[in-house]
Amino acid sequence: MRKSNLWKRAAVGTLAASMVLSMSSCGEKSKNNVEPGVANENTDQTEFSIMGGISALSSGYENNEVLNKMQDEAGIKIEWNCMSDSLAEQVNIRIAGGEYPDAFMGVGFSNYDLTNYGQDGTFIDLTPYITEEYMPNLTKILEEHPEIRTAITMSDGCIYGLPAGEKMGTAAIGAEEDYNIYTIPQFSMINKAWLDELGLEVPTTLDELHDALVAFKENDMSARYYGNDPGSTIPMSTGFDQWCWGQNIFYAGFGFTNWPNDVINDLVLNKDGEAEFVCADENYREALTYFHDWYEEGLMDPEMFSQDDTQLMSKCSQGYVGVSTWWYIDELMGEYADDYVFLPILDGPDGTHNVTVRSGGATNSGNLSITSACESPVNLLKFFDQWYDPENVMQLQYGPIGTYFTEQNENGVWKSITDEESQTKFGKSAGELKGEYEVYGPKLILSDYYNSVFELESRAQERLTDLNDFWMPYVENTESYPIDCVFTEEELDTIDMYKTDFENTVSEQEGLWLKNGGPSDEEWEAYIDTLTNSCGMEELLKVYQDAYDRYEEEMAE
Repeated sequence: MRKSNLWKRAAVGTLAASMVLSMSSCGEKSKNNVEPGVANENTDQTEFSIMGGISALSSGYENNEVLNKMQDEAGIKIEWNCMSDSLAEQVNIRIAGGEYPDAFMGVGFSNYDLTNYGQDGTFIDLTPYITEEYMPNLTKILEEHPEIRTAITMSDGCIYGLPAGEKMGTAAIGAEEDYNIYTIPQFSMINKAWLDELGLEVPTTLDELHDALVAFKENDMSARYYGNDPGSTIPMSTGFDQWCWGQNIFYAGFGFTNWPNDVINDLVLNKDGEAEFVCADENYREALTYFHDWYEEGLMDPEMFSQDDTQLMSKCSQGYVGVSTWWYIDELMGEYADDYVFLPILDGPDGTHNVTVRSGGATNSGNLSITSACESPVNLLKFFDQWYDPENVMQLQYGPIGTYFTEQNENGVWKSITDEESQTKFGKSAGELKGEYEVYGPKLILSDYYNSVFELESRAQERLTDLNDFWMPYVENTESYPIDCVFTEEELDTIDMYKTDFENTVSEQEGLWLKNGGPSDEEWEAYIDTLTNSCGMEELLKVYQDAYDRYEEEMAE
């Protein structure tokens, strides 16, 4: 079986999960002649070599007190060979030459790579080791969160990498429903001070927003209200198909939000569990026609297609922009932040809206794989099972107790250091301190840890509170295509063949129609023909539908 380039399929490889098949298909015998699906019970080896990634800010893992304590607990010693530069090249050299360390950590193998390296015997199947006997912490998590087991099980039914991921959701602030922090990536906002000055209410429909933008422009509100240069007002400015600062949230008035950086930007899951591409729907066509009129009237920033996030922030922080999108209001609007409020999800011309939510961050299984060179996997996995203890993962993510976390609140939850405290004590920001101590690898942080073990960062608390209290009440259907779906090798080949061309074609045409108008009947017909016959739309739909159906079958078991 051929091997893929290590990074070639990295984007696709973050989409994890699969149905469990027969264990007899897993890998080949290791050099110790252990049968597939059977744990190697040899415990003679106590010294191990691990190769992998490390933060450029880190001083190394040799003297990391958290890792050293865990090694002592497991009765092992690790030789670390970790680097921040040239990692992919060095890993490829070692694998190609058959000179394997005992494990690779923090490399970020794709699911495609995990399956190939597992089936050719480079990586061992970890399934027989994820038991109460060998890995009690991880086993407990997988029993309570079966979706994580589904996410790390490859299409041949084997597990070649331990799970990693940060499941930061609204449960972390005590909400009943746990919505991931990425559920709605764009928060839209409007200058209420300008609205008040003009005697206007906060819009609730797209048509009302249109009229407000016209008023902002005609009254040159940046000059009138803030004293900026005449003609400096930009009614609305965003990026184009950008993650938290795009225009996509305004499409909700036409029944969809095609979020960028999702599984595939324009793929949605309807209430019947059918995968669809909104970019081939008549509602999408109507949306582009509608917003082209705004663009032609000068209500949308003509630089939206070329500017970067720094340029947008500069415009907003100088008081030029009436409406925009971002992760937080104050971060974007600077000293003018108090003049802005969130815009609600706006109804479209037909009086309805629909927000297509995201499923959140993926569970990654490419950050710890044990190779066939390892003679005593049970000893090494005893060490890594400690990573799934909540207080341990806290220290692996942020640093040892007494550094980033110095005291506990009345409920025993560790409180994080502030930037001011960090600067005073260490001469660096809290973020820099975290980067210095963070260990790459199979860290799994669940939402409830933030309630019971360590404090959520204040900005994340703010974001999740806004998501839960303001935005989620506008969401009528919380179904979303699970980002943790896993694909067979053949399906990954299909995605690799078509996905980039498909998304580029859609994005390019969307931009042209917003700027230039359209699409006419003839243009729309030609566009659908291109997506179907040149960009593999039907083939992609089948791949995503089949993977989703398998995911649902596995979750139902």
